[in-house]
Amino acid sequence: MSRERLKILLAGMVAGDPWQGGATSAVLQYVEGLRGLGHEVVVVEPVDAAALRPGGSVARYFGSLSSLRGRGALLDRGGTATLGLPYIELERFARDADLLLNVSGMLRDERLLEPIAVRAFLDLDPGFNQVWAAEGFDFGLDLHTHCVTVGSRIGEPDCRVPTLGRHWITTLPPVALPSRPVPEGPGRAWTTVGNWRSYGSPTFGGRRYGQRAHSVRALIDLPRRSGARFETAFGIHPDERDDLRALADNGWTLVDPEAVAATPAAYARFVRGSRGELGIAKEGYVVSRGGWFSDRSAAYLSSGRPVVAQDTGFGAALPTGAGLLAFDDVDGAAAAIEEVEADPDAHRRAARELAVEYLDAARVLSGLLERLAVPERVAVL
Repeated sequence: MSRERLKILLAGMVAGDPWQGGATSAVLQYVEGLRGLGHEVVVVEPVDAAALRPGGSVARYFGSLSSLRGRGALLDRGGTATLGLPYIELERFARDADLLLNVSGMLRDERLLEPIAVRAFLDLDPGFNQVWAAEGFDFGLDLHTHCVTVGSRIGEPDCRVPTLGRHWITTLPPVALPSRPVPEGPGRAWTTVGNWRSYGSPTFGGRRYGQRAHSVRALIDLPRRSGARFETAFGIHPDERDDLRALADNGWTLVDPEAVAATPAAYARFVRGSRGELGIAKEGYVVSRGGWFSDRSAAYLSSGRPVVAQDTGFGAALPTGAGLLAFDDVDGAAAAIEEVEADPDAHRRAARELAVEYLDAARVLSGLLERLAVPERVAVL
């Protein structure tokens, strides 16, 4: 007997908020990794009906994603209209699928969910998703058989993320290593990509679950303290005048994320050209101690670029000290950058080695499939 490939329906944000190459790439790492293991993957993203308009920015961006041609669809979340695979093809695939990976529970169409025996809620935003669910927001958790999270410490006694009475399978963000070439040279500057604010900042257990804006403010004088050059691709609104002035006055160089990371390919080039990542976490990830580790940081490490990251408790799942260094405050961040700059070649090698050992999609996703107990498809020869 030999094992056949699994059929996997993956629901996630790939194009509905277009020209965000890093966010798209995070989902595509699952797609590429699962396909690399020999499995058949179809991607579906529920969107507003207006996003399906031919020639619109969402449609154009979706059409640029070559890995999804013929194997993906944007779906009107209120009906059956699609862009890409027709709905009847999605239904046919779901009827025979072995697994659903549903990012933040965004797919709610029970005609697609119900036939699939193993349905995993995939949490890429640990802390925020659980707090909002605890406050009454319906993510459709009951539609799923399993809960998966990139928060490696959820369920630990000192973790402040509510478990909602569920068992959370923890996983690291996967990286399809063959698509991540390792560049030569030290890179031009310390960089990062992200939104200044992503959504509201809930309060839970007396603590604010704030945004990246709140975290950066506590690090505002890092360029002067470290003497390093920082190029940050923050998606920040022009109305954030006080913050923009403070960033400029303290030596931060801002670059337009749509200019440097609008597509997965551009995002990968930006990462490869960097000296390393200054990984600034949303405040909510820090205060919750959920062990969140960024898919963005995983991209840097896999490209042989060191990461100096704000500590969320991820040291429970990943070794720190070489290639990956954690910090708690501006002094710790400056010291970590100084340590990397003292021997950048060693830290670049360590970064790639860490990615190979811990973040390789083949290893991460095969382990996840085992923990999800997806039934094997077996063919008799």
